[in-house]
Amino acid sequence: MNNNVVNLENVTKRFPAGKTEFTALNKINLSFGKGEFAGLVGPSGSGKTTLLNIIGSLDIPTEGKAIVLNKDIGQLSHKEAAALRNFGIGFIFQTYNLLPVYSVFDNVEFALLLQKMPSDKRKKAVMEALEWVGLADRAHSRPSTLSGGECQRVAIARAMVKKPQIVLADEPSANLDSKNSHHIVQTMKRLNQELKTTFIFSTHDEKVMQYLDRIIYLKDGMVEKDEQIITK
Repeated sequence: MNNNVVNLENVTKRFPAGKTEFTALNKINLSFGKGEFAGLVGPSGSGKTTLLNIIGSLDIPTEGKAIVLNKDIGQLSHKEAAALRNFGIGFIFQTYNLLPVYSVFDNVEFALLLQKMPSDKRKKAVMEALEWVGLADRAHSRPSTLSGGECQRVAIARAMVKKPQIVLADEPSANLDSKNSHHIVQTMKRLNQELKTTFIFSTHDEKVMQYLDRIIYLKDGMVEKDEQIITK
C-alpha cells in the first residue's frame, strides 16, 4: 500500500433527506501516507467532517472503499471499529470534549483504560503526554480551572497518549484566539515530526492552513484541488 495509512477509493456518502437523498461525498479518491500533516479545506457543507468520520470509523461509505490502517471500514463490526479507534486513531475536536468532573490526568488516562493498559505503564504514558503539551504541572487540575488553549492542549495529550498512527482534528482552533491557535498547531506539528503520526485536519482557518504540508480543497462533496505545500 506504498506506506499509506489511509486509502479512499471512490468513496461516496449519501444521507436521507426527506423523500430524496443528499450526497455529502461524491467519489472521493485520496490516500494519506505515514507522517503527513494534511488538511481538508472547504466551506460548511463541503464534506470535510463526513470524510473525517469515515476515516475515523465513526461512519461507513455508502459506496466505495475506505481502507484505514489496512482495515476496510465498511466491513468492520462495531467491536472491530472500536478497537481500530482505541489503538490506531486519536481524535481532537473543536469543543475539547473533556470530562469536567475528572482531573487533567484522568481525562488523558481514559484512552489507556480502554486499552486495558497496566496502571504503572498508564501513569508513565499520561505524564509523558502531558510533558509533550507543557501541562505536566496541571495534571491534578480540573478542566474548569484551565484556559481554552490549555483545554485544547489536554485534548491533544488525550489523543496522543496512545501514540496512534493517525490523528483526526476537526476544526481544532475554532474556539481559540490567534495566539492560542498558533501554539496549538505548533504543538501538533512538533508531535507530527517527532512521532511520525499522520495528522488530518478539517479546517477553514488560515492560521492552521499555513502549517499544513498538503491542502485538499473540497467543494460539494468532491475534491476540487489537492495541493502539496513546499515548505521553506
